[in-house]
Amino acid sequence: MKLNILRADPAGNITVFVLDPVEKAQRAALAAQIMAIPALGAEQVGYACPPEEDVDGHMEMMGGEFCGNATRAYGMLVARQKGGLSSVRLRVSGCGHVVTAQVDCAKGTASAEMPCPRSVTRASVLGHEGTLVDLGGIAHFVVEGVAPDEGFFRAAEPVFAGIPDMDACGVIFLDGESHRMTPLVKVIGTGSLVWEGSCGSGSVACAVAQSGTLQNGGFACDYIQPAGTVRASVERRNGAVTAARIGGPVILGEVQCIEL
Repeated sequence: MKLNILRADPAGNITVFVLDPVEKAQRAALAAQIMAIPALGAEQVGYACPPEEDVDGHMEMMGGEFCGNATRAYGMLVARQKGGLSSVRLRVSGCGHVVTAQVDCAKGTASAEMPCPRSVTRASVLGHEGTLVDLGGIAHFVVEGVAPDEGFFRAAEPVFAGIPDMDACGVIFLDGESHRMTPLVKVIGTGSLVWEGSCGSGSVACAVAQSGTLQNGGFACDYIQPAGTVRASVERRNGAVTAARIGGPVILGEVQCIEL
């Protein structure tokens, strides 16, 4: 099978977009093959879909999950395809509403709306208390003072058990003072567990966790991650998160053809 693909680098969260139509039943298996190609160094795979009339683009992730970094990278791709638009409307997997991405092609940056939390609770894993943020489709456990470790992720998996309709989950190892974070994310549909170069939804989860005492107003932070920096911002009203957004650099490669 020959496929046209494009490699995108949104703040180090390497994403390969498959530009040809692929049936949903084939996506997980094809994604595993693509992620196994060393030259691509892909952490995840997204699939371009024919857009409906009410949007500029439509993209679905390999496991049906939502990914903020992939969304803003796809937003830049669509913006370029349409002659350099500064704003595009996207339908993406794992999100129940149309997402707007803002793009600056000249500066090589893109930002995207993010889902607001369905719930935010405190939980404890191996004696370490953290914040469990359910963003709908993906949930993260944000913990401080713990060294990044796959064993800790395995111990934390039970905290996600009661979350409905979850396509992916992650543990975000955060240093609250330096704003350095290390994301370890599992996609349920593909079974992949990846130390991501950066994570957009994980960045939002950190902003939610760190702004927990804020009743009204905005909170924003640049989160330094293994392969790049993502700026996450949230707005709160009466303590509830009413808006969330991420932004940062995006590098798009050229379209290439691979054979699997």
